Amino acid sequence: MVWDKTRLEQLRAEFADANGGEIFDEKFRKVAEKIISKSGTRLAPYAGVPTFLSAPYMQVAADDPDFGNLQVAITGIPMDLGVTNRPGSRFGPRALRAIERIGPYNHVLATAPVFDLRVADIGDISFQSRYRLELSHDDIEKRIGQIVDAGVAPLSVGGDHSISHPILKAIGRQQPVGLIHIDAHCDTSGAFDQTKFHHGGPFRNAVLDGVLDPTRTIQIGIRGSAEYLWEFSYASGMTVIHAEDISGMGIAAVVAKAKSIVGDGPTYLSFDVDSLDPSFAPGTGTPEVGGLTTREVLELIRGLKGINLVGGDVVEVAPQYDATTNTAHAAAQVLFEILSLMVFSPSIGKR
Repeated sequence: MVWDKTRLEQLRAEFADANGGEIFDEKFRKVAEKIISKSGTRLAPYAGVPTFLSAPYMQVAADDPDFGNLQVAITGIPMDLGVTNRPGSRFGPRALRAIERIGPYNHVLATAPVFDLRVADIGDISFQSRYRLELSHDDIEKRIGQIVDAGVAPLSVGGDHSISHPILKAIGRQQPVGLIHIDAHCDTSGAFDQTKFHHGGPFRNAVLDGVLDPTRTIQIGIRGSAEYLWEFSYASGMTVIHAEDISGMGIAAVVAKAKSIVGDGPTYLSFDVDSLDPSFAPGTGTPEVGGLTTREVLELIRGLKGINLVGGDVVEVAPQYDATTNTAHAAAQVLFEILSLMVFSPSIGKR
């Protein structure tokens, strides 16, 4: 292509008076038609009541709920009674809602998931008590059970990682599910201080409850000094990929391994923000040096396109430890990527 005055005049004729909604490339025009009005206006990211990924807000009653025709319900779970050290992830849902510009278009997966799915932010789970962990888990299982019974896929924002246990109890009660678990820790330890309900053991609990298939479980990014606590992962048949092995394997090989482990069966995706190196995400309860980069995580999650995803969560954002909001921003982007995967899930996208 030669740049000359004729080419300049051609571009001026086509683009000089066009507004942001007038897009001539057919592929991108189809995206813009969902998002931008004919006058070239789209929702301002800083205006209105904040919701997860700027999805519509839908109030759903705690009892006798009506989820309408939703395919995906995003819910906040502001509970961190299961942490072993630094608290604060109860503020995670609020922090993610406050991130003002994620999406709406995923250029790698070629989807605008909030527009391509019937999805809504249905608010936070209501808890009977702010002090009693076991009661909080009952409340989580009840709400997620309502979502699942309505034929809707749950996408949850924590909260500490103990929330994954009651979520899996609701999702896997008819059939144990597989799991892609991205984390610094396996979270398969036993009881401590007279309880097994803490953020270090949700996946051991889920296996022993019969709702998680360990042979269809892969744990990615594992590292740190708690390795001696994770024998259950190996004894039960889970596949563990440590963070230090990822560079040698390459992300493509990790993705291929994950897909081969979970196969075509129903699969849950759980993302702990401490899987990221604390240089990217310091705002979490148990940071571990030597973690994944944000680019690696995005490549990993996007590579999972097509898996039979039935739900997911993003957990352990404790925003008060990160004045930059980078942790919440990274977590909100991952939430967007998981929602994007749901567009292509056989269990969700064709409902």
